[in-house]
Amino acid sequence: MAQINENYLKLPGSYLFSEIARRVNEFKVQNPDADIIRLGIGDVTRPLAPVVVEAMKQAVEEMGRAETFRGYGPEQGYDFLIEKIIANDYAPRGVQLGMDEVFVSDGAKSDTANFQEIFGVDNIMAVTDPVYPVYVDSNVMAGRTGNYDTEKGQYGRIIYLPCTEEGDMKPELPTAPVDMIYLCFPNNPTGMTLTKEELKVWVDYARENKAIILFDSAYEAFIREEGVPRSIYEVEGAREVAVEFRSFSKTAGFTGTRCAYTVVPKDIMIYDFKGEGHSLNKLWLRRQTTKFNGVSYPVQAGAAAVYTEEGKKQIQATIDYYMENARIIREGLQEAGFKVFGGVNAPYIWMKTPGTMGSWEFFDKLMTEAYVVGTPGAGFGANGEGFFRLTAFGTRENTEKAIERIKARMK
Repeated sequence: MAQINENYLKLPGSYLFSEIARRVNEFKVQNPDADIIRLGIGDVTRPLAPVVVEAMKQAVEEMGRAETFRGYGPEQGYDFLIEKIIANDYAPRGVQLGMDEVFVSDGAKSDTANFQEIFGVDNIMAVTDPVYPVYVDSNVMAGRTGNYDTEKGQYGRIIYLPCTEEGDMKPELPTAPVDMIYLCFPNNPTGMTLTKEELKVWVDYARENKAIILFDSAYEAFIREEGVPRSIYEVEGAREVAVEFRSFSKTAGFTGTRCAYTVVPKDIMIYDFKGEGHSLNKLWLRRQTTKFNGVSYPVQAGAAAVYTEEGKKQIQATIDYYMENARIIREGLQEAGFKVFGGVNAPYIWMKTPGTMGSWEFFDKLMTEAYVVGTPGAGFGANGEGFFRLTAFGTRENTEKAIERIKARMK
């Protein structure tokens, strides 16, 4: 008799975005003429940059000729892409990385979910609340958490770090030692950021407690303000304790093309039950070479084109487009009387629902009355209740139309 991994039974209901899709589809069946504007799931709408498309075309042509055909590539990524990543994303900020410290993958979601495999199930993890669901769900599946408390909306054996309105949506340090710390800045879902000084507090904590920071930096390219670090490695000592995840999905439109990378410095040590240290870099390499065959050559060629002079211009134009959408949403909601966070250094706007209205209640009201779909804050954790997330990844036309509808119908 085949038996299941019973940790999967701890997961309540369906995945957040699957539930959103179910509700929208049900509404569409009942209201086939409704013009639904989707500003919920953080999927992009701008096409791939022309320079990326051309690079991928050339790479595909190479794959069609015997003399330039490529079979299995290196699981950690081709050198030509890794060199560009280091030279463009890190060296200008004074961060020095080795070629064997960058691992190309098919997405930050995959890496943040898979990285926990290296850690023992007895590790105590800390997450911000609200939080991107994958961090929590992947650890639940692995058996690192207790059961789900439906009243609290939280799992046992997880240390939750509340991000509240009173605290400007920024987490405080754990009051007890933890082993794994998930941080995402610019933050999904709140859109908030930390200064270098604020981030150093977390690095110092991790060094003192021999903890590992799993730092999701997927939205760093959207940072506009000075003084906000683009990489955790801009903080002294971070190489000893931090893994950084980045992605081409939102910055370069690769959500359907799939390419990202994770940085694992060789300075980071992880310990066995005897207290002996082991290289986290070597363990991640071992995991990837066993379970991952690498990103396709044409996709990596397209990603490398992002770093050409023309590629940088085209990608920046896309980022500017989305951040203008963010401004339209943020200022429009403020004009309508809503309290909002984010939307300045990130493509997410975190709004407070009116009165005492719950997140899912507001979701239904917004969809049925304004025909606009967002993401209920409760789906990101207990402290997300009473809040709602909108994304700036829609088209300009839909973004403007959605805000006008909200102003007119959600008073």
